[in-house]
Amino acid sequence: MPVTSDVAREITRENRQDHPVVRHLEEQLANAFVLYANYKHYHWQTYGPLFRDLHKMFDKFAGEVLETIDELAERIRMIGPDIEIVQLRQMQETAKVHSAVAGQSMREMIEEADANLMAVIKGTRDGARAADENNDPGTVDLFSKTVQIHEKHEWFVRQVLKKKDGLTG
Repeated sequence: MPVTSDVAREITRENRQDHPVVRHLEEQLANAFVLYANYKHYHWQTYGPLFRDLHKMFDKFAGEVLETIDELAERIRMIGPDIEIVQLRQMQETAKVHSAVAGQSMREMIEEADANLMAVIKGTRDGARAADENNDPGTVDLFSKTVQIHEKHEWFVRQVLKKKDGLTG
């Protein structure tokens, strides 16, 4: 049987399943899954005078969020526990964002996207703070990179909502 160092035992013990850093990572992993599905929904349901721009924007957002999913999952595995949330229902239950609602106007979809992004930005910042307080610079770095993606997405949708170009109904 291999000998486990005191440092390895300490790190594994610190990053058990109920540890705040792991909980934040799992929440952001779940948020990324739901955001990805939402962005694809918006991409497919886009219509109106801004069709081309919004269609492309949501597809780009989906791709950028998809790239974060593996990084979040791998970080959970790197610091200790197995990933507990593996089924779509578990993802939806864990996420702080909600699945897209059917039958919305373009404005409602964009408002929904903005509200979800604000929740993700807050959760990611909270996760970075928890990781910093628990001496986990790797997770702080991951959350720092991830939050910048969501902040840029929120800036874009906020600007679309602000201008109200063809999004009155």
